[in-house]
Amino acid sequence: MSIAVIILTYNEAKHIGRCLKSMRQITDEIYIIDAFSTDGTVAIAQGFGAKVLQHVWVNYAQQFQWGLDNCGSNAAWVMRMDADEYLEPALIQEINARITQMPEEVSGIYIRRKVLFKGKWIRYGGFYPHTLLRIWRNKIGSIEQRWMDEHIVLSEGKTVLFKEHIVDYNLNEIHWWVNKHNNYAIREMVDLLNIKYGLLHADKRLLEGEGTQAKTKRFLKEKVYAALSPGMRASFYFMYRYILRVGFMDGYYGFIFHFMQGYWYRLLVDVNLKEFELKLKGDTRKENMIALLKNDYNIVLQ
Repeated sequence: MSIAVIILTYNEAKHIGRCLKSMRQITDEIYIIDAFSTDGTVAIAQGFGAKVLQHVWVNYAQQFQWGLDNCGSNAAWVMRMDADEYLEPALIQEINARITQMPEEVSGIYIRRKVLFKGKWIRYGGFYPHTLLRIWRNKIGSIEQRWMDEHIVLSEGKTVLFKEHIVDYNLNEIHWWVNKHNNYAIREMVDLLNIKYGLLHADKRLLEGEGTQAKTKRFLKEKVYAALSPGMRASFYFMYRYILRVGFMDGYYGFIFHFMQGYWYRLLVDVNLKEFELKLKGDTRKENMIALLKNDYNIVLQ
């Protein structure tokens, strides 16, 4: 069996050991693409036998593609993991049992992901099952070049869905989560600006590929959600998740998660977007918007 795992890190000492402990049960070839961590991330990763490469961070898509292009792996398969994720024992068994039996025409493997928030499995609100393309044949997959919500896309072949789960469980405090989503909101604003004004070449490979859960969500985001009135769409989205998709069934921590991620965060994106457009003072020339993103938000579009 030959799987190369790529994990992006920056100050993930709290999570990386847990992640690598599960990954070592399916492979010995693990690459950490580190954005110059200042905690013990690198030492922990090296202690688990991972190869660490360091590269300056621009955004997730560029960092991950750099890792794909520079890790130098000849493994048959590549797997994408986040540092705060780990594999359930049943998924470890499924990967070990099935990966060598994949038909030649299969180029990618979708895996279900469980999200835990403060120890609570978020099962409702349309948040589960969440299927993601996480394993693909080497040289067949690449990552979309976007500032937010990037997915792996394949150049050829069919896909299959595994039964078992990756677990996404971040152990940081709520203030860390808020700060993280503050940064996400700026990246999401760039995506919405690109939809509205065409600042960048749009990577449309996901929408042009086979029908998947990610493709459906992307279509709804770009063609339906983005067309709604800012502010109102955050309210509609939260009501859809919490009431129509019975997010209230997730209990107290579920309410916090659905409210913060499904309303507060979406509203924050729209507030940033409105603020950005006010700064433009009606001048929506591409070069003006690109300069504003660089000067006020430290975002350099390439």
